[in-house]
Amino acid sequence: MKAVTAKKRLGQHFLTDLSIARDIADTVDTCPGLPVLEVGPGMGVLTQFLLEKERPLKVVEIDEESVSYLCKNLPGLQEENIIPDDFLKMHLDRLFDGGQFMLIGNYPYNISSQIFFKMLDYKEYIPYCSGMIQKEVGERLAAKPGNKSYGILSILIQVWYDVEYLFTVNENVFSPPPKVKSAVVLMKRNGRTCMGCNEELFKKIVKGTFNQRRKKLRNSIQQIVGKESPIMNDAVLEKRPEQLSIEEFIELTNKVEHVLGK
Repeated sequence: MKAVTAKKRLGQHFLTDLSIARDIADTVDTCPGLPVLEVGPGMGVLTQFLLEKERPLKVVEIDEESVSYLCKNLPGLQEENIIPDDFLKMHLDRLFDGGQFMLIGNYPYNISSQIFFKMLDYKEYIPYCSGMIQKEVGERLAAKPGNKSYGILSILIQVWYDVEYLFTVNENVFSPPPKVKSAVVLMKRNGRTCMGCNEELFKKIVKGTFNQRRKKLRNSIQQIVGKESPIMNDAVLEKRPEQLSIEEFIELTNKVEHVLGK
């Protein structure tokens, strides 16, 4: 069967370097025994090495042409383990008999952030996640306070996951080559079991402050609590959002909730 045609609307760039595919597959060794769900296997360049790990493996693929290719060219992957579906619309708690699993993939660049936000919705089922994404997104995922890449995605992911930027991948190992470099990252659930604050308010504050990231925190917090609120005298509001750690954002959220509750 001929190779699958890369579709721009699906953000498809097929990895052609087998050594890189093997290195990505090897990230599952960080969580021995866990089943694996691969997102967007395409023609199975990563899948073939995941099959060597000899653990339960399912793949989800939205592209019908890729599904047909996998069925005919990857005999080690049983057809019932190929899920022809949209990952973003799936009920992940129904996979692997409702147990935990590792998420992996050469993720489509156009929806990678959506994939990770979906992961957050099912974080109790996904203790590990790895794979390849756009380099810029990888840098944002792993960024620490004070870094120019530190922002909304960094904080919302790092609340629940420790993120490790593993290595950079050049454009010339893909067909067709993307216009940007790629990154391979590994995420592991941290020890946090609860936010320690109102989660919805936390998200509102993080998003609101980073939407005005060049301004001091008081500009966005004032819009939530009002100009006359006593919290407006807090010294932390003299900082810009990229200067605050996650714990400081949690502390700020609790202060805001306290004044809103009065």
